[in-house]
Amino acid sequence: MLSVTNVGKRVETSAGELEILKSVSFSLAAGASLAITGASGSGKSTLLGILAGLDVPSCGEVELAGQSLTQLDEEGRAALRAGHVGFVFQSFQLLPGLTALENVMLPLELHGVSDARAKAETFLQRVGLQQRLQHYPQQLSGGEQQRVAIARAFASEPDILFADEPTGNLDSTTGAHIIDLLFDLNREQGTTLVLVTHEQRLADLCQQHLVMEGGEVVGFNGQVSDAGVLTT
Repeated sequence: MLSVTNVGKRVETSAGELEILKSVSFSLAAGASLAITGASGSGKSTLLGILAGLDVPSCGEVELAGQSLTQLDEEGRAALRAGHVGFVFQSFQLLPGLTALENVMLPLELHGVSDARAKAETFLQRVGLQQRLQHYPQQLSGGEQQRVAIARAFASEPDILFADEPTGNLDSTTGAHIIDLLFDLNREQGTTLVLVTHEQRLADLCQQHLVMEGGEVVGFNGQVSDAGVLTT
C-alpha cells in the first residue's frame, strides 16, 4: 500500500537551508497499521503530509496504492487522495456552518455518491452520534467532533487513513474510545492506518512502529538503526 524510498525534505529559511527529513525508507502492506512517534520537531507531521500527498519531498520516492506520488502534479495527487486516502486532523477540520451530518455528507456528495445522506447517517451511528446529526461543531464536545471527523474519513471507505495526533486534544477516557473506534473500523474495512501519535497505548496497538529523531528513522519495529534508515 505504501512504499517510501530515501525521502528527504529541505526548506529555505532566513538562516539558510534546513533539512527536515533525511533518507527515510520503509514500506507498509495493505491493511496494516503503523505508528509514527518521536519528539516534537522530529519530522513526524512533515513525513505524514508527504505520505498523504499533501506535500512533496525534496528527494526520494513515495508510492501510494501502486502509484508514484512524486511523479504526479498537484491535480494528480488530489485525484489519488480522493480515490484512496482519508485524513483525520488533530484540529478536526470540521466546517462550522454545517451540521455533523452535513460535514460527513459533503465529501461524499462531492464525489458523486448517490446515497450520501444514508451513508453519512450510518457512519455517524457507528461512532455513537445518532442523536447529534443536526448539531453544529460548536455544539459538540471535543470527543464528539473527533468522532464526526472519523466518521467523515471512513465514510468514503479509503484504502489508507492518515491521522495526525487523533487523541492529542482529548481526555484519556475519550481518547481511549477514539482509539477503539479507529481500530474497530480498521478491522472491519481493512483500511491501512498510519498514525502520528504521542499516545503509547495507540502506538502499542499498531502492528508496526517507526521512531523519528532529528528527521531520521532511528527505529522500526523495535530495531535500532545507526544509519537512520530502515527498510522492510
